[in-house]
Amino acid sequence: MKRAVTIQDISCFGKCSLTVALPIISAMGIETAVIPTAVLSTHTGGFSGYTFRDLTGDIPQIASHWEKLGLGFDAVYTGYLGSPAQVQIVSDFIDTFGREDNFIVVDPVMGDAGKLYAGFTDELVSGMRKLCTKADYVIPNMTEAAFLLDIPYEESPDEEHSRRLLRSLAELGCKRPVLTGVRRGDEHGAVAYDSESGRYHSAYCRHIDRRFHGTGDIFASVFTGAVTLGKDLGEALELAVRFTSDCITATLPHADEVWYGSCFELCLGDLIDYLRK
Repeated sequence: MKRAVTIQDISCFGKCSLTVALPIISAMGIETAVIPTAVLSTHTGGFSGYTFRDLTGDIPQIASHWEKLGLGFDAVYTGYLGSPAQVQIVSDFIDTFGREDNFIVVDPVMGDAGKLYAGFTDELVSGMRKLCTKADYVIPNMTEAAFLLDIPYEESPDEEHSRRLLRSLAELGCKRPVLTGVRRGDEHGAVAYDSESGRYHSAYCRHIDRRFHGTGDIFASVFTGAVTLGKDLGEALELAVRFTSDCITATLPHADEVWYGSCFELCLGDLIDYLRK
């Protein structure tokens, strides 16, 4: 079996971060190890009064034990990191477990709709920018791309502007940047750039004018699973966009529970079928 490790927080209730990544990547037939960076009673979107336990100090100990065991991974996938200290520790983890024959996926979760998430600082943005230099794939949305590149946020750029963003992200040091949340008429999707071949890729589905928590985590998890299984950049992009769209569509009848997250569980069978075709 292929083996991936994902490093991000876990919410005991709600659908984001590890509670999305672990079942999705596992359903794709990949052994999935996890390093929780924090434990929350619920995710932070739509809930108040949630508990939070920071696990920053545990990450180096887990990494040290794994190194002694001689563990290796076909993919290292990082998601939400809550502090500059965590970003640096994860950077050290990549230095230890990165190899010539594996790859690094960084989802630089920092914000949306032109704004950083609460509690995020310029220092964290700077650290995330450095972490992206170590990645084979980075998966920012439009907001995160703007902060990484230190440029004004543009909500709905045209295709040429999206390509300029991709090239600029590649200049940070990432080989294959992926940009999510891209609009094209009445479609919504993602674009990608392979700096080694100079090729661009894109994938779109019908735009649904609703926001649901956890869709970025769904996309990044499927994309990571796909490339771990040997899919090329274009194939991984198509699969991630298609499945994310499926999850949004499946969530529409449950819109009153939107704060829980997207109903990805209802679509896991389809994801497995997609991989079999």
